[in-house]
Amino acid sequence: MHLVYYDESGDDGFPEYAAPLFVLSAIYGPAQDWKENFEIIAGFKRQLVKDCGLPFDVELHTRELILNKKPYAPLRLTGAQRLEIISRYCQMISQLTIRGITTAVIKPVIKAQKFDVLDRALSYSITRIERDLLSAPQNRFLVITDEGRVAKMRSTTRRLQKINYVPSQFGGTPLRREIHQMIEDPLPKDSKESYFIQLADLMACLFYMRAGLETGTAPLPARVPPELTPDVLTAWLDTLKPVLNLAAAPQHPYGLVLIPNP
Repeated sequence: MHLVYYDESGDDGFPEYAAPLFVLSAIYGPAQDWKENFEIIAGFKRQLVKDCGLPFDVELHTRELILNKKPYAPLRLTGAQRLEIISRYCQMISQLTIRGITTAVIKPVIKAQKFDVLDRALSYSITRIERDLLSAPQNRFLVITDEGRVAKMRSTTRRLQKINYVPSQFGGTPLRREIHQMIEDPLPKDSKESYFIQLADLMACLFYMRAGLETGTAPLPARVPPELTPDVLTAWLDTLKPVLNLAAAPQHPYGLVLIPNP
């Protein structure tokens, strides 16, 4: 069995919204590797205590860390130190036996009057995870997510198991590909109690910035440290590349699924 952890960046509102993008990231890996991955993350966090003074029990919120908001502001880390922490997180993640997939909904280019942002992003993600795991020896998977959107995600995943139309790569009639390998409804877990949800948060934050720059819909926030340039963001994603599911969107250098498809 595989465990799939979700987190997001932006909001899923439409047609009214606070953020122009909604980015949903999943991190998934074999259940038998969970303990080893957990110990790598815990050891990494202990090292951050020694090297950076970052308290072990502080939950990773990547956007807040970059922008020096609570709970990080009292630590008085410089911009360069905060970016170094992100760099080191990316290096650590690249060593785990996991996979990552991200979908980004670009709201300003949506032409439909009604568009269920979370449903569409999650549908693409779940479909691609199932496709990726079809060749795995143990291809069943269980979804774990922060508590806020469990009800809406449950509705989507139940529908996907009954009926799921996937656009054909060659145009024409969409293909039916119901989800067969998912077990149970999505299960809630507080992000502060899950290192893996926090890693999904990091991936969602970095891809939000990347998608915003690529599509011209969201510039980097004004409060980012001056050291954070597009080249630094690219370097982070290059570091993560070994664990990214590039087949999810072969036309994108990091496998980022853009919705609607440009």
